[in-house]
Amino acid sequence: MIVVAALYQFVELPNYQKLRSSIKAFCEVQGIKGTLLLASEGINGTIAGSRVAIDAVVEYLKKIGPFQNLEYKESEAKTMPFMRLKIKLKKEIVTLGVDADPRQMVGSYVSPNDWNELISRSDVITVDTRNDYEVMLGTFKGAVNPKTATFKDFVEYTEKNLMQHKDKPIAMYCTGGIRCERSTSYLKAKGFKEVYHLKGGILKYLEEIPEEKSLWEGECFVFDQRVAVKHGLELGSYDMCYGCRMPINDEDKATEYFLEGVHCPHCYESHNDKHYARVKERHKQVQLAKAKGQKHIGDVSETRPIASRG
Repeated sequence: MIVVAALYQFVELPNYQKLRSSIKAFCEVQGIKGTLLLASEGINGTIAGSRVAIDAVVEYLKKIGPFQNLEYKESEAKTMPFMRLKIKLKKEIVTLGVDADPRQMVGSYVSPNDWNELISRSDVITVDTRNDYEVMLGTFKGAVNPKTATFKDFVEYTEKNLMQHKDKPIAMYCTGGIRCERSTSYLKAKGFKEVYHLKGGILKYLEEIPEEKSLWEGECFVFDQRVAVKHGLELGSYDMCYGCRMPINDEDKATEYFLEGVHCPHCYESHNDKHYARVKERHKQVQLAKAKGQKHIGDVSETRPIASRG
């Protein structure tokens, strides 16, 4: 069984460039795959490996940097959900596009056990800070979908839809918690009085709250080849279109617009013949590799830029 670890921490990291090579070398020795982002404001990413390897990496991070307070969540996968290891240097570990520093100010954390009570209050506005393609798979009962294409769009949504509610309690959530660190910091800076966010994000909620007591409806999109998880962090029912990397279900695959490895109802009209020729050739090579018992680089979904993850 493969352990998938999502982690982040906002912390002063002035020597982040120097950490890259040592972290990469250590992860490679451990057989770790996935992506980690390093910036002067901290670390963010999702990695996967054996139980021993993941434990070793977390211990190593805490040894070489100020990562004693890592926000850390685990789930499992039957097969490795990433093809390669990437350690990237960035200006920010999650980008909102405005000055909002979680190291200085964030909203109030709410544990999964207290979350239901908060979002069931009639005076609370619950906002899903994730993007539209994520919300499509599942969301909390009664939550507002901002219908954003990227996390940066949340700023415009706030200006148009939330500013008139500055005196009301706002409860926000995302996949693993990191986007809410930034978005709650932004709302606090804009003068919102009561801002809350789900500690550990949806993943922690699905891990800790039994399905019979849950207010979550649907599945949770994750940024790896598993595509989605359900309560208990069990593997979800969605696959991925390798033409546009959008999540698709059995209904999508039953339509005339689905061609395995090439296009789906989301993208069949979006690309030109040159694109489809390239995608068809990639799918052909993937199938040939599978027939030989090998893995092909095109068989792995690097779904969305990791800057929007969490």
